[in-house]
Amino acid sequence: MAALTFKRGIHPSHSKDFTEEKPIKLYMPKGDLVFPMLQHIGAPCKPVVKKGDKVLVGQLIGEPQGFVSSPIHSSVSGTVKAISDELHTNGSKVQSIIIENDGEYTENDSMKPREDFTNLSKEEILKIIKEAGIVGMGGAAFPTFIKLSPPPEKKIDYIIVNGAECEPYLTSDHRIMLEETDRVVKGLQIILHLFPEAKGVIGIEDNKPNAIKAMKEAVKGLNNISVGVLKTKYPQGAEKQLIYSITKREVPTGGLPADVGCIVQNIDTVVAIHRAVLRGRPLMRRIVTVTGGAIKEPQNFKVRIGTSYRELIEAAGGFVEEPEKIISGGPMMGLALFSLDVPVIKGSSSILCLTKAEAKITKEKNCIRCGKCVNVCPMNLLPLELNKYAINNEDDLFVKYKGMNCMECGACSYVCPSKRHLVHSIRTTRRTIMAKNKK
Repeated sequence: MAALTFKRGIHPSHSKDFTEEKPIKLYMPKGDLVFPMLQHIGAPCKPVVKKGDKVLVGQLIGEPQGFVSSPIHSSVSGTVKAISDELHTNGSKVQSIIIENDGEYTENDSMKPREDFTNLSKEEILKIIKEAGIVGMGGAAFPTFIKLSPPPEKKIDYIIVNGAECEPYLTSDHRIMLEETDRVVKGLQIILHLFPEAKGVIGIEDNKPNAIKAMKEAVKGLNNISVGVLKTKYPQGAEKQLIYSITKREVPTGGLPADVGCIVQNIDTVVAIHRAVLRGRPLMRRIVTVTGGAIKEPQNFKVRIGTSYRELIEAAGGFVEEPEKIISGGPMMGLALFSLDVPVIKGSSSILCLTKAEAKITKEKNCIRCGKCVNVCPMNLLPLELNKYAINNEDDLFVKYKGMNCMECGACSYVCPSKRHLVHSIRTTRRTIMAKNKK
């Protein structure tokens, strides 16, 4: 049977060999931990602790403000050292709680495991997920309880678990599928308990044969869960593309996955659901890939949220040469950093340190109207035209030609022979328009 796929897309070099064979390594933080009050899409949290307070592992320290928001918990025990504006991975300064780690990791009594989830109601499970602060850990960081609460008229047929991990260099989800296989399956079963008529599909690209084998073995005998083998192509893991690959359903312009009967969750998000519902643990850790040619010992780390990027790079042996570029996330959709003094947050998937040869930074040239960007755009847009409208501040034309539908995957910039900064200009204009609309 042919691997499942979507229309258009690109085939960048995988560059996953740095870390794909290395088991996840536990890293315990050494210095202070920083907890930005914005680690999700939506309204920032409000600190519920003050300077000098003693906190425990799993204790609520950031209270959500508004419906689209998600609580933040301490991943260590210690003392609140300060509440101040600190550098965020997005380049801005965000109100943050700084905790001096006492190294004891004393846990809050509220974290109590459960033996079974089948006796819990849908409302009880959603409350647990909400209070655990779980968000989409594939990059979007959208509060998960909202995603799992579609309008009653939206019948959900598929719960799709995104194990594609199509970004080059990243291997954290791959390692989770190999090392926490049963937790992935159990987390998916918890979600299916909310939608008893739905089927679960774990989508995995065919460049991960060992993960496909492991997950197929784990779901053997479960009639409502299967593994979908996906063609290795970028951006296979994008929500709309993944839905099309597995179901051949197209999410309408301006629509949501629930409009076509689907809900998509990231691999690590599903594991976080397992941890919250069955182990009583809020979202306090994630797996981070530290990789790139400039890193001495590339590695996947299990790390506590709040840990410094600088510490993780040191834990990976430091640099073998001065990196040309450091990116939070993958090379296609990640954000370039100008400082390593930023903390791991819920959306941190990777610290990518590229050599000069890997970064391939070249000067932007005039568009030659070759149309390659149009041919690869998975959203069927006209990137060269949107780039022009963005540069000329023609917001009306940008919106008319569906610029707001862009998912900023970077496929257009990747294939452009003139190295136009297509995705950068489109991203900036989208942010500007969204900010205007919000006002």
